Amino acid sequence: MSNYYDSHDGAPADDVGQPQTEHGMSRRQLIRHAGWFGGAVVLTVASGEVISHIADSRDTNAGAAAAAVAAGNGALRFVQVSDSHIGFQGPANMDVAGSFTAAINQVNSLGFRPDFVMHSGDLTHLSTAGQFDQVKQMMTGMQTDRVFTVPGEHDSIGDAGRAYRRTFGMGTLGDGWYSFDTHGVHFIALVNTLSLEKLGHLGNEQIDFVRKDLAGLPSDTPIVVFSHIPLFAMYPQWGWSTDDALKVIALLRRFSSVTCLNGHVHQLFTKTEGNITFHSATTTAYPLPKPGRAAAPTPQVVPARQLKDALGIRSVGYRQGDRELAIKDQRLA
Repeated sequence: MSNYYDSHDGAPADDVGQPQTEHGMSRRQLIRHAGWFGGAVVLTVASGEVISHIADSRDTNAGAAAAAVAAGNGALRFVQVSDSHIGFQGPANMDVAGSFTAAINQVNSLGFRPDFVMHSGDLTHLSTAGQFDQVKQMMTGMQTDRVFTVPGEHDSIGDAGRAYRRTFGMGTLGDGWYSFDTHGVHFIALVNTLSLEKLGHLGNEQIDFVRKDLAGLPSDTPIVVFSHIPLFAMYPQWGWSTDDALKVIALLRRFSSVTCLNGHVHQLFTKTEGNITFHSATTTAYPLPKPGRAAAPTPQVVPARQLKDALGIRSVGYRQGDRELAIKDQRLA
């Protein structure tokens, strides 16, 4: 996948003064962001700390860990797809249905059957009934046991998400949030796209849901949180943050392993804060600009032969007992 984010932008304070590499990054930044170049990011939970490193063909330990997960043996394996924008029409991608079909084919060609697929929002572009029906029908072609979704802001245009919930909200609570457990992992699916005037907002009712949902869980339970908009301040000027996310983050601090997976920004980004690792996913539709490198986050036109380099899917594996969470981002190209 293409690297759409310059690690200088918004560099955290703890990177100031770090020795710079030939690419202009500190070594800490280079390690943190190397996963944008298409390697597998392996997250290992040890003594309550999440440690991430990049797996490539030279990394035998990481390769063995990823292979062990891929081999099955009771492992949890799921896939994240995001931002299909079915219904979009424009030069950035003249055939979003075709690229989403390519993503579905890639899911079906991974060499294993995912336990589930999560679509992390912006299933549609204009939240019409026809677009919801189209994307739902397309996802029936995924060879998996279950498909989960969370809404994006494009799935809530004009009706506060009612059409989305009619199609995908069965069994959910409130405005569409829910949780579930499988393979010893607790999953929480959040909705932070309904306050369009400020974007990224959870609200007290949903935060209370998270508080009650987590209350009875042991602190060594691995937690995975899905949302559309990031739960960290990636670029607030464009609404790439959630204004009340810190209230949820505080509830997650007692758990030894927390992974937050989001869409929305149409590019890969990884950030670790203590026990919590945030991973933004790429899109199956079209790229968006690097934060601050354009007047607004509008669809970017790239040469047709390069488009699939900017699109992709994410596979995640977790093997109970070894407590290893392996995340691998893959291009559609």
